[in-house]
Amino acid sequence: MARRPGAPAAYGEEFTFVSPLVKYLLFFFNMLFWVISMVMVAVGVYARLMKHAEAALACLAVDPAILLIVVGVLMFLLTFCGCIGSLRENICLLQTFSLCLTIVFLLQLAAGILGFVFSDKARGKVSEIINNAIVHYRDDLDLQNLIDFGQKKFSCCGGNSYKDWSQNMYFNCSEDNPSRERCSVPYSCCLPTPNQAVINTMCGQGMQALDYLEASKVIYTNGCIDKLVNWIHSNLFLLGGVALGLAIPQVTYPVSLVGRIILQRLLCFGEGPWGSARVSGTATAKEQGIGWC
Repeated sequence: MARRPGAPAAYGEEFTFVSPLVKYLLFFFNMLFWVISMVMVAVGVYARLMKHAEAALACLAVDPAILLIVVGVLMFLLTFCGCIGSLRENICLLQTFSLCLTIVFLLQLAAGILGFVFSDKARGKVSEIINNAIVHYRDDLDLQNLIDFGQKKFSCCGGNSYKDWSQNMYFNCSEDNPSRERCSVPYSCCLPTPNQAVINTMCGQGMQALDYLEASKVIYTNGCIDKLVNWIHSNLFLLGGVALGLAIPQVTYPVSLVGRIILQRLLCFGEGPWGSARVSGTATAKEQGIGWC
């Protein structure tokens, strides 16, 4: 344990500046996210080495694997400051940890506000991403599974309508398209059949050639963009409450623990982060033999 040079020997080598409960709560909090950060880096490295990034880059501005690695490394460094700072009672590391958490919280808050204010631009970006994903539907198995899951979840098909699938080279309705899926839609667009034991993956065959009324008897005809926007609007307060409930403890709990550690050091020895803050002639809490000091 850390001990101030020149402190009375009566306190022993195991003397700690702060309450052990405060210290180890902060340590285990950071240890949990330290492990999570290492898992994120490992998954990102695996995805980068084992998968091709062309399809993902075509749909997104950043390769998800690279993004996962960068976020994991930053989280690793941040939680390192929290872990070592709490164990060693290092005020410099703890202040760095608190500052970084506050910055992360403010960035999350700013992103939420900007997304709400510029909702039209956000909707346009979502539309662009979905249309690009449709184009590269067959290029990546994970992307394909993600689109199928989304269409089943929101009971939709395509971006604006089921005819958007004509943007994909395999589902295109042009006469010179040799694909067996010509003018079709994925099976995830099909209406569910009760008590179906085996999924009919060819249920969307030729659906783009039909009009809305005929196609609606077999598949979902509404696009996923409107469905997604409507879902967000209907759950806006719930999503905001969950985001706020996750973001506030993310900052306030660790920062309050850091504040307690710094305050307890000040009370015990009058030490500040830039040296002694002790007023001449006053006794510190440790010299008075108070509590954990």
